[in-house]
Amino acid sequence: MPQSLEYLKETPSQTAGPYVHIGLAPGAAGFDIYKQELGWDIAGPNARGERIRVEGLVIDGTGSPVKDVLLEAWQANADGIYAHPEHAGAVEEGFRGWGRVITDFTTGEWGFDTVKPGAVPGRNGAVQAPHINLWIVARGINVGLNTRLYFEDETEANAADPVINMIEWENRRQTLIAKRNEKDGKVVYRFVIRLQGENETVFFDI
Repeated sequence: MPQSLEYLKETPSQTAGPYVHIGLAPGAAGFDIYKQELGWDIAGPNARGERIRVEGLVIDGTGSPVKDVLLEAWQANADGIYAHPEHAGAVEEGFRGWGRVITDFTTGEWGFDTVKPGAVPGRNGAVQAPHINLWIVARGINVGLNTRLYFEDETEANAADPVINMIEWENRRQTLIAKRNEKDGKVVYRFVIRLQGENETVFFDI
């Protein structure tokens, strides 16, 4: 006689707990393990292009800064090429294109230094505007959130970007745009991520 199939139950999800920093950013948690914290050097010393700093906050539904967030960033180099074995020799020595930062436990501010990425080839011949991919985890977030940071001064490229144009509500597209300014002679892009409420940042289901 036919046997009945047994289905495994889904493993329950769990938010990122207090040990996320010990495991992924031990230096910030007070553990001196590495000479240099993993993921803090995104571009390396040999990367071409405009040197920039990216700074921001993560804001919760009450309008308060979230102070225990971990963010990971992926980006292409100034030529629009990602660091990947298939692109060996096409990116500068030392360019990782990936980084990991945490928010300040007191202020909630986060930031990293890198180079401004170039436009990236997309599907079907489309070109994606310069951007940085961000992944956000914190206590209270069951599944990591994926979003993108685009640059205010890339108006034409942003208007033609296929991902931005997938967002039906045009007013929400602005939640992905980082504002450009200068601080102490350095170009700084400010990007505020809003988890809930008015002007909630667009997150992608990846």
